[in-house]
Amino acid sequence: MGVQTIDLLKEELPVHQESLHLTGDTKTGLVLVDVVNGFCTVGAGNLAPRQPDKQISEMVDESVRLARVFCDRKWPVYAFLDSHHPDIPEHPYPPHCIVGTEESELVPALKWLENEGNVTLRRKDCIDGFLGSVEEDGSNVFINWVQSNQIKAILVVGICTDICVLDFVCTTLSARNRRLLVPLEDVIVYSRGCATFDVPVDVAKTAKDVIAHPQELMHHIGLYIAKGRGAKVVSEVSLDTENP
Repeated sequence: MGVQTIDLLKEELPVHQESLHLTGDTKTGLVLVDVVNGFCTVGAGNLAPRQPDKQISEMVDESVRLARVFCDRKWPVYAFLDSHHPDIPEHPYPPHCIVGTEESELVPALKWLENEGNVTLRRKDCIDGFLGSVEEDGSNVFINWVQSNQIKAILVVGICTDICVLDFVCTTLSARNRRLLVPLEDVIVYSRGCATFDVPVDVAKTAKDVIAHPQELMHHIGLYIAKGRGAKVVSEVSLDTENP
């Protein structure tokens, strides 16, 4: 899809993006969505990038930067790890992020999160992390995380902007509106901290059962829908200093 076409669509479907300055005055939690090898590391699996990808690389870098900031300050972090049982397919996607494989593990630059006391890791076997946080007894680990930490805002980063990130954001907004997530007020999506995959139209036309998924356009559409559902979208996240 041509640059001019994408620019035209962005003009017709604008997404106003703000800047976020974190001060610690508002209790904020960081949510990382599926920053795992199976979606981010070149050649790691069926849904991993086939070659280095600028948008995905920037998403990983920004996720690492923010994770460091939050952990240095002992602010709450909730990280989803896409993890599937080999006998339970997730249509329409090919097998990916199978439990016990490197695909379902955090990217190397985030493996250190496993040893941080302020971090909650949640393996999920579905697109929507909110639903993937439901336990067998009906309780929800994400809801408990928000409430036990008295979180008023969540900052969301990860992959894919228009799939797992969007589904989680939309369900969370609905749950917030239903007062299931008190005291949560704001759901904030960081655009440079999110990414999606790329299947150009010309590639999709020559492949069987493949739907076109132009990266820049679908990333924008994911942000546009999130904004329309009530999320805040920001293009910059800063602090007074990167040191605690």
